[in-house]
Amino acid sequence: MKTDKKELNAVVLDVLMKGNLDDQRSGFRREPVVQAVGIDQFKLLELVPKKVEIRIHERVYIGDGEREKVERVKRRVFYQDLTQVAKLELPYVVEQLVTENEQNFVQFFNRAISISPKLHMLHLLPGIGKKLMWEVLAAREKKPFESFADIAARVKGIPHPERMVIDRILEELQDPDVKYHLFTSK
Repeated sequence: MKTDKKELNAVVLDVLMKGNLDDQRSGFRREPVVQAVGIDQFKLLELVPKKVEIRIHERVYIGDGEREKVERVKRRVFYQDLTQVAKLELPYVVEQLVTENEQNFVQFFNRAISISPKLHMLHLLPGIGKKLMWEVLAAREKKPFESFADIAARVKGIPHPERMVIDRILEELQDPDVKYHLFTSK
């Protein structure tokens, strides 16, 4: 499970040059806002951009020190706070991040453990029940998984392991009542 540390980079989901419509201040007092998702922990954030061009799907540095395109991180937001555009872009960005960081998510399959006597971390992935969980555990005991393709080839009931991970990340982001966070931070 993820630790709660600062995000260093984010991917832009939406750019609101006239500010957030929920802002009650008059138009000229609103500041531009960028909605983004963090690359490491998938934190949903509102950023205040510098007076430079920022595009949807662009990666921006948000860590400490000099930032090229972001003035500051304004606040953390929830899925419900995202604009319609940001909600539509989120699945594509999550899929891209999972694909780019495949090894991290493959390691999840190699290292997943029991949470309680009746619940395993693998159970939290959509589509994995007891039978499939035991197949994954048996396959990884013979040899650790090396890629999503390796998981799909060795565990017949999982044709698209990356899809399970993507769906779980989106569920954790969309549902505020999710008890266990495997890939996101609360």
